[in-house]
Amino acid sequence: MILANCLFRSGGCSILLTNKTSLRRQAMLKLKCLVRTHHGGKDESYECCIQREDDQDRIGFHLGKTLPKAATRAFVDNLTQISPKILPVRELLRFAIASFLRRMAKKSGKTGARPVINFKAGVDHFCIHTGGKAVIDGIGQNLNLTEYDLEPARMTLHRFGNTSASSLWYVLGYMEAKKRLKKGDRLFMISFGAGFKCNSCLWEVVRDLGDGNVWDDCVDRYPPKTLENPFLEKYGWINDEDPETFMEKYAHLRD
Repeated sequence: MILANCLFRSGGCSILLTNKTSLRRQAMLKLKCLVRTHHGGKDESYECCIQREDDQDRIGFHLGKTLPKAATRAFVDNLTQISPKILPVRELLRFAIASFLRRMAKKSGKTGARPVINFKAGVDHFCIHTGGKAVIDGIGQNLNLTEYDLEPARMTLHRFGNTSASSLWYVLGYMEAKKRLKKGDRLFMISFGAGFKCNSCLWEVVRDLGDGNVWDDCVDRYPPKTLENPFLEKYGWINDEDPETFMEKYAHLRD
C-alpha cells in the first residue's frame, strides 16, 4: 500500500442533507441537480484503478496506464449530460452553432480553433477534485478556467493533500473561509473515483457563507507566494536515480 500512502492523506467530512422545508433557513446550500457517470461495464475503465494483489500476494492499489483515457472519457460523458441542465439556452445555442460552423469549415479543408463551452455562463464557482496537480490543470484547461477559479483546489491540495471524496468539501471550506460564497451563487462540483466514475452536481448558495471551519488557523497564509515543493532541491536527485540502485541497496530488507 506504499503507493496509496504517497497519493492520499487522511481526511473526512460529514454533510447533512434534508428535504424538510422547516430547516430551509438553516441550510447553506440547495442541490439543483446531480449527474453520476459510471463506466464500470467497460473492462478498461474498471481495471485502470482497482485494489488487487501483486505477484508477491501483497494487496495494493493498482493504477493502470489507461487511467487518463478512462478519466477523460468519463469526464466528457458527464459534462455532456449535465451541461443542458445547468447552462442557459443562449450558451448552448452559441456552442452548437460554433461546433456546426467548425465542422463545415473542416469539410472545406479549413481548420479553426475547437469551440469551448463557457461554463461560467451558468456557474459562479468551481469545486474541483484535488486528485493531483495534473487533474486540476486538466480540468482547468478543458473548462477554460482562470487561476482564480482553480485557486481553492490548488490551495486544498497544498494544505490537506488528496483526501479522496472528502477533498471537495475542503475546497468548499476554502471558498467559505475566503468569503467568496454569496446568496444566489451557483457552485459546480466535479469529482472522480474508481469504477471508473465521474460525478458532478450544481449547488445554489442560499445565504452568505463565512462561518468558521477547518481553514481557520491558516487561511490568512493562503495563497502562498509559491507552491514549489521545499524539499525538491534537497531530495530532487531521487528522480534522476536508476531504480536498480535502490533495488540493490535495499535487497537485504526483502530477504
